[in-house]
Amino acid sequence: MNNKKREKMSTLERAKQFAPFSPLSGLGKALREREKIYVAKAELSLERAEELSQKLAETEKGMYIKLVYYSEGDYISCEGLVSRIDKIGRSLTVVKNKIAFDDIYEICRIIQ
Repeated sequence: MNNKKREKMSTLERAKQFAPFSPLSGLGKALREREKIYVAKAELSLERAEELSQKLAETEKGMYIKLVYYSEGDYISCEGLVSRIDKIGRSLTVVKNKIAFDDIYEICRIIQ
């Protein structure tokens, strides 16, 4: 028999025993993705497309805008300062979100 006294475990080592453990760490995210309802991108009427084109033409860097755009099967609302407009690449950047002109569904200028 071994009569050695066991050393006391440090608080850190003891805490590791009770730390949460998830062998399926990506499962929750995967299940939420499966539950997500994907929406088809709406086709704009000619009148609506022209109205949106006019609003985009009036939009300038530094304006505070609110817009709705399509991304990965969902419509997303975003607002902030326009930090870049790329007419050749047909996109605009609101804060750090780069949004293609073709994905924009609605745009409003907010006057502050």
